Formats: sequence, structure tokens, C-alpha cells
Amino acid sequence: MNFGLLGFSAAIAFAAMGSAIGAGAAGMAAVGAWKKCFAQNRPAPFMLVAFVGAPLTQIIYGMILMNSIMAVAEPTMAHLGIGLFGGIAMGFSAAFQGKAGAAASDALAETGKGFVNYMMVLGLVETVALFVMVFLLGTI
Repeated sequence: MNFGLLGFSAAIAFAAMGSAIGAGAAGMAAVGAWKKCFAQNRPAPFMLVAFVGAPLTQIIYGMILMNSIMAVAEPTMAHLGIGLFGGIAMGFSAAFQGKAGAAASDALAETGKGFVNYMMVLGLVETVALFVMVFLLGTI
């Protein structure tokens, strides 16, 4: 068995796990923030959905890395490492982006201000996953 082939599934799997954790964390915070708004008879900001969905983009980066590994004629153990560690790094980016999205959900629902600032923070956290993907694609 060629263990290098496991690299492509590791890339998407770990990126997806992080995205699920991140979206779940941000989603729980958004639901809680909406509940506070409803309890205070204030309008619930729909924009919180953007914070919940932000971690899902790392799945796309994992898929791009996966497809690049699959395109290699004979994957090696190095490709296993690329997929494994790249997927884990993208997953961590997604998980922490979700935590930042959770804090942003609470802040936006409470103040009604700062959406662009919060999205910039989420974008910076996402940049980690982009860098990982681009740099690893250069090694394939």
C-alpha cells in the first residue's frame, strides 16, 4: 500500500474538521446573541451568519490541496506529510476563526457596530490557511 495516497484524504478531512468546529463555535454564539436580542425586543442582526460561515472556506483550501496531491503520478510519504500537516494547519485556522467569529457575534449583537472590523480579524485568521495552502502547493 502506498501511504502517500492518504495525504489527499488527510488534507480535506482535517480542514473539514476544523471548519465544523469553527462554524459550530460561531453558530452557538450567534444563536445566543440572537436570543439576547429577542429577549430585549431588539432586532436580531442577520449579519451574524457571515461570522458562522467564515470557517467553511478552509474546506475549499483543503480540497484544492487534495486535488493537487491526487494529480501526482506516484504520491510519496512527503505527500502524506503535506496533506496531513497542511490539513491540520488549515483546520486550526478554521477552528480559531470560528472562535473569533463567536466573539464578533456577541460584540455585534450587543453594540450593533464594528462589522467591518470584525471581518478584518476573521480575514487575518483565514490568511494562515491561505498561506499554508499556497506554500504547500509550491512543494508538490
